[in-house]
Amino acid sequence: MNRLTDLFGKKHKDILSVFFTAGYPQADSTVPVIEALAARGVDMVEIGIPFSDPMADGPVIQASNTRALSNGMTLHILLNQIKTAREKVSDMPFILMGYLNPIMYYGIDTFFQDANNSGVDGLIIPDLPFDDYLTDFKQLSVKYDIPVIMLITPETSPERIRLIDEHCDGFIYMVSAASTTGTREIYDENQLDYFRRISNMNLRHNRLIGFGISNSITFDQAQKHASGAIIGSQFIRCLDEAEGNPTKAVDLLLSSIGK
Repeated sequence: MNRLTDLFGKKHKDILSVFFTAGYPQADSTVPVIEALAARGVDMVEIGIPFSDPMADGPVIQASNTRALSNGMTLHILLNQIKTAREKVSDMPFILMGYLNPIMYYGIDTFFQDANNSGVDGLIIPDLPFDDYLTDFKQLSVKYDIPVIMLITPETSPERIRLIDEHCDGFIYMVSAASTTGTREIYDENQLDYFRRISNMNLRHNRLIGFGISNSITFDQAQKHASGAIIGSQFIRCLDEAEGNPTKAVDLLLSSIGK
């Protein structure tokens, strides 16, 4: 069974997923960061594929992409690192998050095969059009048991959300606002209305809320209205504050969200 499916089978609420950019702050940071997250009880990890134009990301994650690329990180190196991490961390779902260009350059079929061999459990491609997913990715997603997880925003129509819920697996990534990644102090009433509206749709897939979670308030708001929360920029900041020490960074993150 896919580890992501297994996680949602055991746990329906209070899931914590943490994002970081592979190869940041050092080229060899990927495996130690994953180990530290697993050791502190984080449920799932999203591993960013560095890219020169990460359009959905704010300045903190953009800077981490630039640094990782300058460290020499490539998709080939990353998949090898994930394979090493999988030998050390057996149960935690590994989700790859990256843009379409590096995957196309690698070769879509080869990428899915190598990702499967490395122990990847899911894939998020923010700039992948849904129609292209249906024609070019869905069959490979099923073949290699790597769900392609789609993002929705407050502007996504109910019809499109229903299609995503019907044709995609894994979970639904709820972007908290139509903006880039970053941090905010609190979700406003419009965002909370959006969370409630999606919850009332009674979708078949679990939902995780991401973008903007940086403290106990936003973390608790996300956990209340979905199966869990995704934290990225805040963890990158913690890695910076901890001067690259993964265990210290995870402890700083958990403290910042009240865990």
